[in-house]
Amino acid sequence: MQEIEQQNIFNHWIGQYQALLFKVLRAYAFTVADREDLFQEIAIQLWRSVPAFGKRSSETTWIYKVALNTALNWTRKESKHQTGRESLPTREVILQPSDHVFDERLVWLYEQIALMNELDRSLCLLMLDGFSYKEMSHMLGLSENNIGVKLHRIKKQLTAQAKNLAPHEL
Repeated sequence: MQEIEQQNIFNHWIGQYQALLFKVLRAYAFTVADREDLFQEIAIQLWRSVPAFGKRSSETTWIYKVALNTALNWTRKESKHQTGRESLPTREVILQPSDHVFDERLVWLYEQIALMNELDRSLCLLMLDGFSYKEMSHMLGLSENNIGVKLHRIKKQLTAQAKNLAPHEL
């Protein structure tokens, strides 16, 4: 593959799947600086993965798999270095969410997702984007039955938590 072709595919992926990438960033990185760091890691891995993309799966499935695996590895690596960290002074934000209307329910949902373990976070993101159990199985290396059980438990837990909130909190 020539570098210009790789660049074109990479640029298409970054432009076309920006919302998908932002969801992964929001679920795994909780400060602006961490989101930017994770975005750079994901971008590097996407760039490196372009030649390996054989169209055996959809672009969305491939990009999700690369982004989630990178986020999981980044989270493990970053957790080792959390002690003694200080925030950098405020600076211009490179990565910003789109200008959608602020929805407190969505904020609550992402807060709950952030509290989940890595695998459950990944499952939630994939479920929210409408992936089938088969596609999730391919991306995460779990059986379809296992995914179904885990998602059922996650939904049950989120529903119970939502019922405990006052209407103005959700």
